Amino acid sequence: MRYLITLATILGLIFSFLMYGVKTANAGEAYNKAVLGHVIQSTVNGTNVDVSKLMESEIEKLAHQFAIESISILQNYLPAILDGVAADMRLKADKEYKCALLEGSKIEDKECQ
Repeated sequence: MRYLITLATILGLIFSFLMYGVKTANAGEAYNKAVLGHVIQSTVNGTNVDVSKLMESEIEKLAHQFAIESISILQNYLPAILDGVAADMRLKADKEYKCALLEGSKIEDKECQ
């Protein structure tokens, strides 16, 4: 009895993770249904499914999707990021130039010490 409850719990978690955890297009839904069908068929046939390997595969899939989404977000904000980096580089170059000009003169600046 305890085995059946554990099995039902694991299958329920896998089912909910596969069906609701990953929101993808139709191809992704077909993948989720295929994996779930394989898990159910393997359980019914009495063969063990390596649940840790399955979860590892799903986490890798989610990490890949996250990386793709992050790249698109970065691509959208890249011009603003580059403008900020360019402004910082200009400020640093101006400071170095100012310090080079003031070097050897009687004028002292707090930034150039």
